[in-house]
Amino acid sequence: MSLGNQIHELALRARQASHRTAELSTRQKNAWLLRAADRLETAKPKIQDANALDLRAATDGGIAAPLVERLELAESKWRDMLAGLRDVAALPDPVGRIESVSTRPNGLRVGRMRIPLGVIGIIYESRPNVTVDAAALCVKAGNAIILRGGSEAILSNLALAEELRAAAVDTGVPEDAVSIVATTDREAIDHLLREEVCIDLIIPRGGPGLIRKVNRDSRIPVIKHDAGICHIFIDASADAEMAKRIVVDSKIRQMAVCNGLETLLVHRDAAQTVLPGVLKALHEEGVELRGDPRTCEVFGDAIPVRETDWHEEFLGPVLAVRVVDDLDAAVEHIRRYGSDHTEVIVTEHYRSSQEFLRRVNSSTVGVNCSTAFADGYRLGLGAEIGISTSKLHAFGPMGLEELTTRKFVLYGDGQLRE
Repeated sequence: MSLGNQIHELALRARQASHRTAELSTRQKNAWLLRAADRLETAKPKIQDANALDLRAATDGGIAAPLVERLELAESKWRDMLAGLRDVAALPDPVGRIESVSTRPNGLRVGRMRIPLGVIGIIYESRPNVTVDAAALCVKAGNAIILRGGSEAILSNLALAEELRAAAVDTGVPEDAVSIVATTDREAIDHLLREEVCIDLIIPRGGPGLIRKVNRDSRIPVIKHDAGICHIFIDASADAEMAKRIVVDSKIRQMAVCNGLETLLVHRDAAQTVLPGVLKALHEEGVELRGDPRTCEVFGDAIPVRETDWHEEFLGPVLAVRVVDDLDAAVEHIRRYGSDHTEVIVTEHYRSSQEFLRRVNSSTVGVNCSTAFADGYRLGLGAEIGISTSKLHAFGPMGLEELTTRKFVLYGDGQLRE
């Protein structure tokens, strides 16, 4: 069978499964989630062996260090992955919920009922934990999912998907509610993007090249999980110690993630008082600081920034730093160079905080907190399928509700349109 026919059969089985997943009870879906967590725990040694083989091949193949870091199923990722399954099971089921009910003048009641999207295709790179997080959310929201991970994680993803599908068989959920493209042939993506009859939504998660390709070639609606060029703005009134803690956590906690800090903006009135301590702390953590002329004056170990650095998602120990005249200049910089992901202001001034929240329209905007909170798990979604930097139909971390849509439901007692 040709690759195109294989992908079509996969998509067709997922479409058929989606009709059944849409009708599963909350109890059935939760039983699958909990069984999947148990099976993964039992299969942990086998999955870790597969992950080790992927890691070795990636390292031998010269894959960039940030991607290798994302590929590893470290103990903390493993714990979060299994906790995510159980947390999603504990979340309210949005499917079937009726919202926004109103009564028309003729007595007709009009509401909106949440329904699954149908079949969702996920095309992603490196992170095998996405296999589990995405499947958990899609199935709990009544959808079927087709997973196409990167070639660098093929063994890890196949081992994880095997347990997810086995858990479906164990609990009466359609096995093809979770499907995985088992080939590393890149042409599989091209065929997947042409299955508009069977697949309702494509979500790409990966580098700029993957995002551009999917946007260009897909016949299916796309929600982008694009680059995370995240900013913190230290306002003139910022508390120095708080600013240092927030910036260091945002940059150091985990560098190879999309919610990590990549550009620091500092009000000129804080450049002499707050900035030196912040940069010293970062420098001691091994971060290379690339600053504009005013930053280099303040901190001698900074090196001159390049224009291209403002556009860069470093995903490593490099930070771009700029001193700006005021909040207006900070907002202008974010609008020009940002990726609509996550921005934070550190300030003790209420009006500045509210102005920043109102004017900066990235998917997550915060006051006096780490950028690391731009994460579905940390925001109470149980897990996330990605962080949408598109505005239609979802924006920011995508949880259960973002994997549903709404249909109109009408309640009448004989009304006619005259």
